[in-house]
Amino acid sequence: MNDAYPRPVTGHVPVLRLGDVLLVTLQGDLYDSTAQQLQQDLAETISRTGVRGVLIDISGVEIVDSFLGRVLAEIAAQAKLLAARTVVAGMRPAVAITLVELGLTLPGLSTALSTEAGMELLAQQAPVTRPGSPRQESP
Repeated sequence: MNDAYPRPVTGHVPVLRLGDVLLVTLQGDLYDSTAQQLQQDLAETISRTGVRGVLIDISGVEIVDSFLGRVLAEIAAQAKLLAARTVVAGMRPAVAITLVELGLTLPGLSTALSTEAGMELLAQQAPVTRPGSPRQESP
């Protein structure tokens, strides 16, 4: 296979836990079944581990279409419901231009230029109140 072309993501997408953050690295195209499995894996892992952030590195993705944009937005919405924040890192300029041209706003997502910057962004954000945990009242 020629490395100049994006590789399809056909099986499981690896989800790594780095402290309080889940790191997902996308390479190539994401197919329907893989996207559904990734969403389910992330939701289950967030719920089971109580992590506070999801960092999705898309630096290996050449093209973001409306399908991938919808998948990213759905992951962010699910993570938010489970009291975690989502950051997308490594977006190429051409991908950003395409998202704007498609009119995709990716609600619920923050962006960072690199994985390192994404980790810093998640570390800076205030913790979210977990379901069932005591709320902190403002004075």
